[in-house]
Amino acid sequence: MQPFPQGQPLWEIHIIKCPTSEAQGTLIFKLHHALGDGYSLVGALLSCLQRADNPSLPITFPSVSNFSSANKDDRKIGLRKVVSRCFSPLVNTVKDFGWSVFKSTCIEDDLSPIRCGSESFQPFLVSTVTFSLDRIKEIKSRLRVTVNDVIMGTIFLATRMYMQRASTNSNLSTNSTALVLLNTRNLRDYKSVRDMVRPNSESPWGNNFAFLHVPIPKVKPSDSQFSDPLKFVHEAHEVIKRKRSSFGVILTGKLLGIMKKCRNAEAVAKHISRTLRNSSMVISNVMGPVEKLSLANHPVKGMYYTVAGTPESLRITIFSYAGNLRVAVGAEQGFIDSELYTRSLVNAFDTILRDACWKQ
Repeated sequence: MQPFPQGQPLWEIHIIKCPTSEAQGTLIFKLHHALGDGYSLVGALLSCLQRADNPSLPITFPSVSNFSSANKDDRKIGLRKVVSRCFSPLVNTVKDFGWSVFKSTCIEDDLSPIRCGSESFQPFLVSTVTFSLDRIKEIKSRLRVTVNDVIMGTIFLATRMYMQRASTNSNLSTNSTALVLLNTRNLRDYKSVRDMVRPNSESPWGNNFAFLHVPIPKVKPSDSQFSDPLKFVHEAHEVIKRKRSSFGVILTGKLLGIMKKCRNAEAVAKHISRTLRNSSMVISNVMGPVEKLSLANHPVKGMYYTVAGTPESLRITIFSYAGNLRVAVGAEQGFIDSELYTRSLVNAFDTILRDACWKQ
C-alpha cells in the first residue's frame, strides 16, 4: 500500500443523516490503528457517551465471569490432576508459543472458500448479525461452558457450513486457523483516557495486544450434515481452556514489544501482516456496556466495529451492547458471499440453541 500521508489526520468522523431500517442516522468513527488498539479506542469513544437512562450514573459492563468462567466443581481433585495442572502450563506454553512463531513465519493455512491467499488488499463488505445475550447464556448454562465458548463454537460451525455451501467440492477437513486478537491488559472494565495516558498506568494507552492461533474444527467427509453441532462448542471450550493455562499469548505480546524496541514499528506491522495473511480468518471481541447510551442527548440504538486494511479475506468482530451481541462480518468482495455467510451464522446459532435445549 502507499505510505500514509503525513499531513492527513489519523481519524475521521462521518455523520450520515439518512434514515435506514435500523436507525434515523449513522455516525462513523474511522480511526487509524496507529492511534491504539480496540481497548484504547473504545475507551475513548465511551468517554464521549452517557447513559441514556441517567447521564449522572457511570456506565457499567458485564461481569467478566459471565464471559470467561464455566460452571464447574473443582473441590475434588485427584493427585493426577494436581500433577497435570503443574506441568500443563509449561507444556502448553512451549507448544502455543512455538506454533505461533511457525504460523507467523513459514506455515500457511490451506486455500479454501474463506482463504484465497492473495497478496493484495481487496475491498470488503460489512454486514452484521445480532444475537440475544440471554439466549447465549441459556446455551452456556445448559452446556456448562462459557459465553466465549458459545460464540466461538457458533462462528466455527457457521464457517464450516459456509465452506460447504459455497463450494460443493469443498474439503471440510482443510487446515484452517482463526487468528484471535487479545488484549494483554489484565483489566475488568475500561478506564478513562486521562487514566490511560498517565505515566506507569496499569491500563496504558496504545497498542497492547497479542494473538492466539485457534484451529477451526475439522469435519469428516461422512458428516457433511453436521450431525453433532454441539461438538464445535465443546471443542472451542477445550481449546480456550487449554490456552488459558498457557503463557503463549503473553510471550507473543512480549515478542512484539521486543521487535518494536530493537527494530521499529514497521517491522512489527510487517510481522502482524504476515501472520494475518497466513491465517484463514481473524476474530476480535470487545466487551461493551450493559445500558443503552446516548451521544449529545441522541440515543444510540446500536454499535459495532470492524477492521479495515488487513490482508485476510474474512474478519469477524464482536461487540456486546445493551443485552445484545452484535457480530460484524467483513468479507472480501468478489470472493466471499457475505449474505451466505451471515445466513450460516444465524443457522449455526439456531442449530446449537435447538440441540442444547433438546439434549436437556
